[in-house]
Amino acid sequence: MAASASTSGVPTAAEVAAEAQHATDVRNPLARATEHSLAVTGNRAVRHTLPRPARTRVMVVANQKGGVGKTTTAVNVAAALAQHDHRVLLVDLDPQGNASTALSIQHSEGTPGAYHVLVEKTPVADVVTECAEVPGLFVVPATIDLAGAEIELVSLVARENRLRTALDAYLDQTERAGERFDYVFIDCPPSLGLLTVNALSAGRELLIPIQCEYYALEGVGQLLRTVEQIREHLNPGLRVGAIMLTMFDSRTRLAAGVADEVRRHFGDVVLRTAVPRSVRISEAPSYGQTVLTYDPGSSGALSYLEAAAELTHQPEEDA
Repeated sequence: MAASASTSGVPTAAEVAAEAQHATDVRNPLARATEHSLAVTGNRAVRHTLPRPARTRVMVVANQKGGVGKTTTAVNVAAALAQHDHRVLLVDLDPQGNASTALSIQHSEGTPGAYHVLVEKTPVADVVTECAEVPGLFVVPATIDLAGAEIELVSLVARENRLRTALDAYLDQTERAGERFDYVFIDCPPSLGLLTVNALSAGRELLIPIQCEYYALEGVGQLLRTVEQIREHLNPGLRVGAIMLTMFDSRTRLAAGVADEVRRHFGDVVLRTAVPRSVRISEAPSYGQTVLTYDPGSSGALSYLEAAAELTHQPEEDA
């Protein structure tokens, strides 16, 4: 704070104006977010780039409770990493197709996408599309066809592993071609059906968004029990990689209380960056954009950049 700060501790009009100018300065939000990430990671040696993982990190974005920011988190973290020159793949596994909408990816009925990969065993390479707004971010779209996939998968062989088989083949193919993906994000529907089970079987880490409101932990317990069953029967390497607090409103005691409770319960796996409740974050999908391209200087955009930076500085598990 400037030396002219009032002795009462209340900021002066000039200080408020200066803070507002700083908050809306969009000249280089990526560089500013990287600087912010220094405080998050505590690593003063990292100033200009975010480290690339030694191997592809496959992260499942899941929470059976709806409206907690799963798709928003998946889309914006993926975009943040792509803007830092990481190669990122986003698999939209929600029949609503909101992630595809947010990235302006065609996903009308019949469009080749996740349904064809799961049910018809179409290679991922045949359905993947690069996002025009965010180079380096590739998307497997979801269409309304996925709504019937839960029923169609029931009678199919290896129904729980179909996404894993297809995704592993595609990741091997791209790595052999010298185009290895750094991150894969799988956006799940708000349920624990076969689509989510396929995602959990294919993933290596779980990224759980938790809304900073009263029913925050509702459903998380059941999700974690499902994860234990997946570990036991399908994917022993699956782990909870990160928990992200979303829709945080610093003006309320409730949000702070929920955040404290989540941190007490889950410990260091909770990211320090909490994503604020933001009109800009909500508006961006209606323009077919992430908040990072819609309003890169907004608090929501900078929060997702900082959260992405935290993810890149997490210690990696042994293969």
